[in-house]
Amino acid sequence: MLRVEDLRLDYGPVRVLRGISLRVRPGEIVALLGGNAAGKTTTLRALAGLARPRSGRILLAGRELAGLLPHERLKRGLAYCPAERQLFPEMSVLENLEMGSYIWGRRARRSFRMSLEPIYGLFPILAERARQRAGSLSGGEQKMLAIGRALLSRPQLLLLDEPSLGLAPVAARQLAQAIKVLNGQGLTIMLVEQNAPLALTIAHRAYLLERGRITLEGIDLLKEQEDAISR
Repeated sequence: MLRVEDLRLDYGPVRVLRGISLRVRPGEIVALLGGNAAGKTTTLRALAGLARPRSGRILLAGRELAGLLPHERLKRGLAYCPAERQLFPEMSVLENLEMGSYIWGRRARRSFRMSLEPIYGLFPILAERARQRAGSLSGGEQKMLAIGRALLSRPQLLLLDEPSLGLAPVAARQLAQAIKVLNGQGLTIMLVEQNAPLALTIAHRAYLLERGRITLEGIDLLKEQEDAISR
């Protein structure tokens, strides 16, 4: 599904990504873990076309993404849900969701109501809050809305940046369960998380990113390291 080869990215004189290589296979949940300033969000932004790498390759379903704008990558099937959610706070929940299908033009917008059914099935609270302003939702509800909007772009691969950020433990677990349901329906997911225990409960594989480099790969190894730190 996704292959990243020797990805390097600088912010001015600062080298943020130092030769990252990773793979996400169809049907997987792959977690990218690491501390602050490790380069996790930068990696997702580079994949989504929001940050320009200095070198390296990004291939989605065997097709090179270099040079494509974010909306062009979205049409290729790569959707990005940022940690900040980036909703339209004065617009309703329904209007925010409709923006997710905008990329597909008028025909898709005509079938928008049918496309809502699986979103409301996954996040029933969004149906209850459909006419409510997005800015009035709780943090967990806003995250659900951001994910729902991303799903309406019909992605093959969903990039999730810190979905549990700022959420109460109960809300974070509910969201993790929703991610598992989406994956069970066939969606491939790449997940960036600082909450390693949560991510490791739902991911098939994981990479540890430290100072712009992949230093460890594999669920068992990462769980062992997490256990050692907690002791």
